[in-house]
Amino acid sequence: MEIELSALHWIYVVFIMLIIGFMVKRRDTTLVCLVGIFLLSMAATGDFVLSLRKVFESFVFAIGELLSTIMIICIIVAMSRVLLKTEINEVMVSPFSRIIKNPALAYWTIGILMMIISWFFWPSPAVALLGAVLLPVAIRAGLPALGVAMAMNLFGHGIALSGDFVIQGAPKLTADAAGLPVSEVVSASVPLVIVMGAVTTLVAFFMLRRDMKRGTIEMEGNFDGARKDQEEAEPHLLSQNQKRFFAFLIPVAFLLNVVAMSIFDLSGGDATALIGGTTLALLLVLSMFAHKNEGLEKTTSYLIQGFQFGFKVFGPVIPIAAFFYLGDSGFTQIIGDYLPKGSHGIINDLGSALAFVVPLTTEIAAMTVAGVGAITGLDGSGFSGISLVGSIANLFGTVIGEGTATLTALGQIAAIYVGGGTLVPWALIPAAAICNVSPFELARRNLVPVVSGLVVTTIVAMILI
Repeated sequence: MEIELSALHWIYVVFIMLIIGFMVKRRDTTLVCLVGIFLLSMAATGDFVLSLRKVFESFVFAIGELLSTIMIICIIVAMSRVLLKTEINEVMVSPFSRIIKNPALAYWTIGILMMIISWFFWPSPAVALLGAVLLPVAIRAGLPALGVAMAMNLFGHGIALSGDFVIQGAPKLTADAAGLPVSEVVSASVPLVIVMGAVTTLVAFFMLRRDMKRGTIEMEGNFDGARKDQEEAEPHLLSQNQKRFFAFLIPVAFLLNVVAMSIFDLSGGDATALIGGTTLALLLVLSMFAHKNEGLEKTTSYLIQGFQFGFKVFGPVIPIAAFFYLGDSGFTQIIGDYLPKGSHGIINDLGSALAFVVPLTTEIAAMTVAGVGAITGLDGSGFSGISLVGSIANLFGTVIGEGTATLTALGQIAAIYVGGGTLVPWALIPAAAICNVSPFELARRNLVPVVSGLVVTTIVAMILI
């Protein structure tokens, strides 16, 4: 059923365009997002005072949605401070230094490891497992921190999550909506995931190499906390044998986490929580061993540093997240039940409306499904709109008489690449935060590779249909 678009939908579209324009111009979008939230609330409620309240409440909602991600980043950073202070990190990374000798090896090794782990446990836990250990190795090999973030992001939140071949959460949602067996959607997605992954990672790599040669990209991140701790390292806090013991214990602890995830079937938020709890335990043990009688106080100090870093990174993201959450179920929870009857959220309504106004040919069907997938990904989830994508793929496939599975897979890939963690700034925060780079800069760096990949993948889908 086609939903009639209201003033709320058009206000949202205008502000999406403004936000994209400001991002392209490298200007801050906080003011635009605040005005957008206020005007959406005013258009819905007509109450000035209530609308002011809703701006604040949207921040509370956004923080609540992002809180688990904020926590894991803060805790990982806190532990990394101890590793830097005691120079355990130097012992930990020495084996990798023998393998990762140059920027190219660093990029592809980190990316492939990230993809493999993400297939089994999804990207957020994989970022936490790999980032803190391999970032120093990659920088030492000559790969900038932003390049590490791009590799983890495109291989993990891009290739692994868009195909989701092992856990099959994404294909289950799209297949059910399209009325197809999951296996059919997975099979149809394999060539498209390969094409999309190859194009995005190769384009990103060559652009990265070009900018490295020009000297226009910094080796280290934008935040100086890690660098400051490295300068203040105290190598005599632990003996060399203790450093070797903890350098062995930490990866073994995380490897046991991986085993536990497999045995107890933990993924997503549950897997991230397991890693967070393990990291806290390691932080406490390391702090007590390194600082002896001052261990309790130092533990708190490290946690404070972690939280300071986490909120410094997330501060600019919360306003834009608050605005985009209004495009999905957040609208009803923040502002109230003011959307038109039958609405499935502003973002999904816009995607559905687009599907109803285009002619139905094979080429148009592929472009429309990819466009709808990308639009539904703007809420930063990647998963919230893929059921709509499956429904539209079913509609188009029925009309043109073929290609429903391919269209479903294409829409799934577009939605997850945009919303699952490679373009929408708060969705790619885990990789950006672990690597000490700006999430907005990472999103800008990913834009050309991802758009290039979507164009080529859509053309391939037209051929396969």
